[in-house]
Amino acid sequence: MTRILAPLILITALLAGWEFACKALAVPAYLLPPPSAVWRAFTESWPLLLGSAWATLSTALLALVIASVIACGLALFVSLNSLLEDAVRPIAVTLQVTPLVAIAPLVTIWAGIDHPERAVIGLAAVVAFFPIFSGALSGLKSVDPDLARLFDLYGATPLQRLTRLRLPSAVPALLEGHKVAAGLAVIGAVVAEFVAGTGGAQGLAWRILESYNRLQTAKVFAALFTLALLGVILHAVMEALERRLLHFWRGR
Repeated sequence: MTRILAPLILITALLAGWEFACKALAVPAYLLPPPSAVWRAFTESWPLLLGSAWATLSTALLALVIASVIACGLALFVSLNSLLEDAVRPIAVTLQVTPLVAIAPLVTIWAGIDHPERAVIGLAAVVAFFPIFSGALSGLKSVDPDLARLFDLYGATPLQRLTRLRLPSAVPALLEGHKVAAGLAVIGAVVAEFVAGTGGAQGLAWRILESYNRLQTAKVFAALFTLALLGVILHAVMEALERRLLHFWRGR
């Protein structure tokens, strides 16, 4: 109960201070709306925000699946040869550290101006790629030396070593990589929607831009609140899934 009450009390205190400061200082609503105005905007437009949240979430999940397939396949491939790993890893790191907004216009052009959703999915997949690739590669290489020697003793085939030793050893790192990538996929989807700058991909970023252009600051905060809630729920689901899968893996 203490772990639940502590953040709730802090959040309540911050919101109360925010509300009091806005009213006491007579801050204009377009500059900084009080929490009551944000909540009112949220309750008035929640069906629209819910639809936009689903658009952003579905895009992020699709990007996560694409990134997972490519990253896991590439990690498995390069883990078989140290020379391949040395060649691929700098490229993967370069892709990770390159700002998304720098390549977003190019991806938007390549995907087609008439299909902004393709660019959004592609950019979100780029952001989610590296944590999965790094986790899978580290996991495939983190084999217990004693188990490796045992497989050598029994003359295990390369396929047996892969399916019964290396892949099971990679499960914890792989799950952690997917948990991190899920949050990054949402961030990537939102940033990509901002860059796309079109109503063709009407996610939460589009709602934020729409409200901002109309100086409806309360609706901007309502969309931000929805986005934060989406991120928290997704993180909690991924964490619960990780715990369940790890419990199953350790109980085998």
